[in-house]
This record gives sequence, structure tokens and C-alpha cells, in this order.
Amino acid sequence: MHTSFADQLSGLDLSGFSIGPAPLSMTDFPSNEAASQTLEAVWSDVFAMVTGTALEADAEDLGWAFVNIFHRAAERKSGALDRATDEVRALVASGDGSEVHTHDLENQVERAQCAEQAMLAFEGMREIAAALYLNEFGSSWKPVSSSRFNHGASFTSALVQGRDFLRARAEAKRRAAMPEGMPVVFAGGRMKPGTEAEGLTFANNIWATLDKVRDRVPDMVLVHGGDTKGVDRLASSWAERHKVPQVVFALDLRLGSRAGFHRNERMLSLDPRYVVAFPGNGVLERLVIDAKARRVTVVDRRGPLGTCPKAPANGGPG
Repeated sequence: MHTSFADQLSGLDLSGFSIGPAPLSMTDFPSNEAASQTLEAVWSDVFAMVTGTALEADAEDLGWAFVNIFHRAAERKSGALDRATDEVRALVASGDGSEVHTHDLENQVERAQCAEQAMLAFEGMREIAAALYLNEFGSSWKPVSSSRFNHGASFTSALVQGRDFLRARAEAKRRAAMPEGMPVVFAGGRMKPGTEAEGLTFANNIWATLDKVRDRVPDMVLVHGGDTKGVDRLASSWAERHKVPQVVFALDLRLGSRAGFHRNERMLSLDPRYVVAFPGNGVLERLVIDAKARRVTVVDRRGPLGTCPKAPANGGPG
């Protein structure tokens, strides 16, 4: 006869038994080397399996989902970290100096630190998988509707005191939300080169232009619209390969025909050093006009296949 799990539990003698938090350990996470070797092996086996089959057409979707497993896990740990941080804040505010309160605060800080280390571990695995995705498909991996923060690249917490933990947490969020450096706006539309050779020429022109801009702005932060079907994808792939941080301004579709112009305003509000313009539509033309009105240097590559229509007269990279 079928019985539910609750029915089975009710028949057990659970007196004196309680479920507490999972054991905490700051050292039991996989090493980067172990994670890298394992994920590379799994990736290789999976794509060897589908190559040459009817599933090969879905390989990129499969690869995206593989990376997303670790991204979602990191997001869940980030949520747990936020909740633990709130608990730390409440305990700090209600501190009475008692031994019980001090013990509770120490435990909650330890839980928060453990959640943070788990988040960093999952983010590290995601970055390993994202690098495999980049090498396999030639494009940067992006989540659907959230940011891809890599807190471990700029912030590592080893904190024991509640107030210090909260200050460091706030700083980590600020740095993750807006990478330090000089913004450079990249913009262009969806191009359909006639031949494979023309497509390669177009991509090479984008990457060569960004190389020159980075020579002028070593600490550049690439700002773009995140269009996965347009030239933003090529620029994003360049940025990931060169470890250049990115800030993506997606269209706010609720604004209708104003969405593109609103995005222009938001990107220019960052006071970029350059606007790099490749062929696009009227919204891009307005971006160029507004950038020049703000005295932002425009690197104009709106000629055929992304070549410069004329020598720059405003000091931008040639």
C-alpha cells in the first residue's frame, strides 16, 4: 500500500531529534584545478556525443544550458548570502553585549561567509564553463535576464566581525554593479555580409578597432546593448577574450519606439571616453550626434564592412 513520506515520518520516534543548519566549512570546496579538469572532460564528452547527430543543431542551446546550471546555483547562494547579511544587520542593531547574542552573531557571520564562499565557487565554475562556451561557439555567454557578476575577480571575503562584513558586502555590490575603469560605448546594428569572407573582414575590423581603443584606454569598460544577433555579440566576445569588463544596457521594451533613444541617454550618462560606432539605424545616428554634442570622441566605423569612412578629425583612434 502506498504511503506518503509524511505518513512514514509520523510512524518514527523522532523525540530529541532536530534538523539544524548544514555543517559549516570554509575549506571543503573543489579546487579550481579540479573544477576545470572535470568540466572540460564533461564538456568534451557531451559535445562528442551530439556531434554528427540530429542534436548537433541544438548544440549551442545545450552549451548555454550547461553554463546556466552554475549561474543559477551562484544566484541561489547570492540570495542566501543576502538573507544571512540581513540577519547580521539585525543582530548588530540589537546587540546587547551578552554572551548569547555574541554567539548568535558569530554563527550568523559564519553562515554568511560560508554562503559567500559557495557563491564564489559556483561563479568560478560558471566562468570555466563560459570559457568553454566561448571557445566552442565563438561568442560570450550571457544569462537571459540577470547580470553575470564575478565577485571573486574583485572581492574575496575572509571576515569575522559583523560590522566589517556588512561594509565589505556593500563595497562588493558596488564594485560588481559598476566595474571600475573608463567607459567606452560600442554601438552597431545587425549586419548580413554577403559572403563568409566579408563576414570575417567585418569581424576583424571590429576587433582591430577595439584593440586600438584599448591601447588608448587600458582600463576600459565596454558598454553596449547586448544584442546577441548583432555586432554587440562580436564586441562582447572580444571583451571576454581580453578580460575587459562589460556593462550591458538592454532595451526597455515598455518604452516602445523610445526604447533605443532612452538607452542612448543612459549610456552617454556614464561620460564615456569614446563612442565606437559601426553601421546601424537611425537610433545609432542619434547616438553619434548626441555624443558629439557632449564633446565625446566618436570612433566612426560606419563605412562599408565597418571601415572608417574618412580619417578621424577629432583625435580618436585611426
